[in-house]
Amino acid sequence: MSFDSIDPPLADRRIPAGGDYLSAEALAELTPDLLVQRIKDLAPAISAAAGEAERLRRPVDSIWNALRAAGYFYQFVPKAFGGLEITTDQFIDISLPIAEACPSTGWAASFCAEHNWFLAHFPQETQQALFGGDHPYVIAPVVSAPPGQAMRVPGGYKVTAHWKWGTGVMHADWIVGSALATGDEGPPRLLSCLLPAGDARVLDTWRVAGMVGTGSNDIVVQDLFVPEARTARFDLIASGRGPGSRGYANPIYDMPMLPFLAMTAAISAVGAARCALAAYRERLAGHVRMGGLSSQGDKPAAQMRLGRASTMIDTAEAIIRQVGRDNVAAGALEGAEQIAERLRTRAQVAYAVSICREAVALMAESAGSSAQMLDQPFQRSVRDLNVLSSHVVFDVDTANELHGRSLVGLPPNSMLI
Repeated sequence: MSFDSIDPPLADRRIPAGGDYLSAEALAELTPDLLVQRIKDLAPAISAAAGEAERLRRPVDSIWNALRAAGYFYQFVPKAFGGLEITTDQFIDISLPIAEACPSTGWAASFCAEHNWFLAHFPQETQQALFGGDHPYVIAPVVSAPPGQAMRVPGGYKVTAHWKWGTGVMHADWIVGSALATGDEGPPRLLSCLLPAGDARVLDTWRVAGMVGTGSNDIVVQDLFVPEARTARFDLIASGRGPGSRGYANPIYDMPMLPFLAMTAAISAVGAARCALAAYRERLAGHVRMGGLSSQGDKPAAQMRLGRASTMIDTAEAIIRQVGRDNVAAGALEGAEQIAERLRTRAQVAYAVSICREAVALMAESAGSSAQMLDQPFQRSVRDLNVLSSHVVFDVDTANELHGRSLVGLPPNSMLI
């Protein structure tokens, strides 16, 4: 398709050629425990490539290909199509080592894995064409801000959009974008539209202070035809009620979307905090501050900061693990009861991320100036957490307000629930 402008420049993305999926035999042998071990074995290479990911402003190709080869992206593909259907705890076990090694790579990878859960809510014919056809899993960003426009035409919709925050787009073969549908009876409704990555323009816009290696560039489409079967109602997916998931017995496909998304994103917050903790602990052993007579590791104040930060990060991880379990249970709820639970768990995840940020700030106060050198992982973790925690789902004030309104019987005053 043609576009009127190429300003800003196009991003140097890597649409996968395919053909590198696991064989049927290798996929049959894949288990969550095996995947945990494979990712742990990859962690040193991921950590060594973190600086390069920041320089490139996207995940490093060799690391991304290694994640594919490990089987990472099969986690939420339905078992009917050869996937693993893991638990939320297993998802954290598998994903956290990536985020600890490189929060940016962990962010992009975990979202792309989670987005296969999202596609499990699309019509069964679409899932069959993807998971049962040439794409046993999909690498796709799910973008919604700002929503595009979807005009009804025979057989589907014509979609025009300029979406921001395209996490995963740099190695994507598909894109899922939200658009307001017009031309149907009744008021406009929000649709999720699945389109080939090659039909979109990806702009080189991702220039940020932290989470630089995610490559979350802008995505543009113009009058792109999307067949009806490649659309799904966003509100149904948000409540875990997408029509394509109704035949799956596993309760993970019934859980609400937003708390799951928030839990997924929070994995990288815990990972960034643990990365900072490891760097701080290593510095304490030999770091002598100017004018000092002993290493920081010998000072009770530094020891207390280390112990407190470690406890805070452990607490944050425990919170997001419990949110994952609670969110699966919330899939059995309906209507207002489910919405109240969605608001409660969202507030808990926002709190967990704020704990991670506070833990890193606590360590930063005594880490010393040399920890801020650009070749040091500590300063990257600080920047990553500052940027990561600005994600809308981690807005503590909004999350607590919504939860508080629910507790006193008032309806939500936000569409993002």
